[in-house]
Amino acid sequence: MARITASRKQLKPDPVHDSLLAAKFINCLMLDGKKATAQKVFYDALDIVKTRVEEVEAIEAFTTAVENVKPSIEVRSKRVGGAAYQVPMQVNRARQQALAFRWILAAVRDKKGRPTAQKLADELTAAYNREGAAMTKRENVHRMADANKAFAHFAW
Repeated sequence: MARITASRKQLKPDPVHDSLLAAKFINCLMLDGKKATAQKVFYDALDIVKTRVEEVEAIEAFTTAVENVKPSIEVRSKRVGGAAYQVPMQVNRARQQALAFRWILAAVRDKKGRPTAQKLADELTAAYNREGAAMTKRENVHRMADANKAFAHFAW
């Protein structure tokens, strides 16, 4: 079953922080159409983040965490003359955000045994501090792109 989130046109800001980024993240976090549950998890996680990160507001910590996880380049497969090359390419803004959300949520869902709000708070705090599983994923993507710089001339 494909998970489709609200498009940019119909997306309304979240009720508490009036943030489009938070609304989109809640939609990505949501499973089986249970938006109220997803909102509760998200806001509980932000409450936990607020206690850990004193220097900024929780929603700003969330925004910074997402910004930190966003990749600037990635490798895409390109077939040239029967051979497939991993070509480093720039990532557009919408895909950067989608990948950041996906990696954060994957890191949260991989951890077991604790409430989702706590796991999400851990991952957001880690991403805010430029560490954690989602940041590791980003570093690996950047490292892969760096390693394949020789094939950059195939990007067109």
